[in-house]
Amino acid sequence: MNPELNRITALPIWQGEISTSPLGGGRTNVNYTVEDASGKYVVRLGEDIPAHHVMRFNELAASRAAHAAGLSPEVVFADEGITVIRLIDSKTLEEADIGKPEYLSRIVTLIKRCHETVPQHLHGPALVFWVFHVIRDYASTLKAHNSPQLAKVGKYLEIAKGLEADIGPIELVFGHNDLMAANILDDGQRLWLIDWDYAGFNSPLFDLGGLASNNGLSAKQEQDMLALYYGARPDAALLHRYHAMKCASLMREVMWSMVSEVISDLDVDYAGYTAENLERFERAYALHQNP
Repeated sequence: MNPELNRITALPIWQGEISTSPLGGGRTNVNYTVEDASGKYVVRLGEDIPAHHVMRFNELAASRAAHAAGLSPEVVFADEGITVIRLIDSKTLEEADIGKPEYLSRIVTLIKRCHETVPQHLHGPALVFWVFHVIRDYASTLKAHNSPQLAKVGKYLEIAKGLEADIGPIELVFGHNDLMAANILDDGQRLWLIDWDYAGFNSPLFDLGGLASNNGLSAKQEQDMLALYYGARPDAALLHRYHAMKCASLMREVMWSMVSEVISDLDVDYAGYTAENLERFERAYALHQNP
């Protein structure tokens, strides 16, 4: 038995015999499903990753607050580097689902509830996730590791500086900050948000831009999303700020992958992920410059 499974089976919470199965998809941690006499659970194993601004105390606090707010499954056990969460019998959404009218309005409502209600249940220290600080820090990490992508870093920092100026002053909310389709579940009655690795106070535009860019929303779907969130069709000023944040979200995803190429031991095709998101960023930035 491998060390991960040894640690899982030794946890004091299980009732009777357990069965375990690897759960794919984790890009900053390793996941397993576990079933015992009391039910089914997801076990997440992962240490802090300071280079990615992933701090497990923050993930745990956000997960517990999101459960208290009715948005996320219950955390039933946590220890250093390991978290056990009640498994929700559900469908994991895919990119193609996000823009469907029957999903988009529900997802935007879920995001708004996250922004407004999770802070009411949050205890202890909390982080700010400011994408431009993350980008600047990623640039430092790439330099420190003499990344093969180093030649691009100066250009990215100049672009980021302009995008930050385009966004200007922000409204501060509590963001999920990683709105991949795979982090949204549908149990047939309601939607759930999972995986709070990057949670923290942020602009709502980051979650909205991330939802759109991570899931290939069309221009019309983006307008619908913004109208649902703000209660009115977006004007030119809001669209300009939104598209700047969407570009920043994509740049952060590109640099996240570049950094992962040099620091991660997980079996993930980071080079392919970098190329995919770089293409998305270049398209979005060209549109931002020439709307």
